[in-house]
Amino acid sequence: MDKERLELLKYRLARAKEVLEVARELFYQNKYKDANNRSYYAAYYAMRAVYTVKGQDFRKHKTLIANFNKEYVATEIFPRSLGKKISTLSIIREQSDYNDFYIASRQESQQQLEIAEEVVKSVEHYLKDKKLLL
Repeated sequence: MDKERLELLKYRLARAKEVLEVARELFYQNKYKDANNRSYYAAYYAMRAVYTVKGQDFRKHKTLIANFNKEYVATEIFPRSLGKKISTLSIIREQSDYNDFYIASRQESQQQLEIAEEVVKSVEHYLKDKKLLL
């Protein structure tokens, strides 16, 4: 992998971790809708880091998730259960962001945060196994 792409990969993974920390802070401040948003984006940046390896990127979130599920989850590079969890992250984020009357619960937000943590850790582990991270 060329140096520029490796730097982009590291940036995206760092961004995922940074956004995950913001999600935690928002969760502990009882700002569940915002925590749901940030949890989703932590996973989103992590998935984009994976695609940096191939020099690919996707403009639409649904396209990224669909391709990630097809290329990495269906082939069991990442556990199948993770694909369903990522879909849940997306659905809850959309509800939190776009449904004016959606009420995000503490339990749901905690689940979103845990899923995001799992995605980020799984991606980091994958990248380390590929010897792309120290």
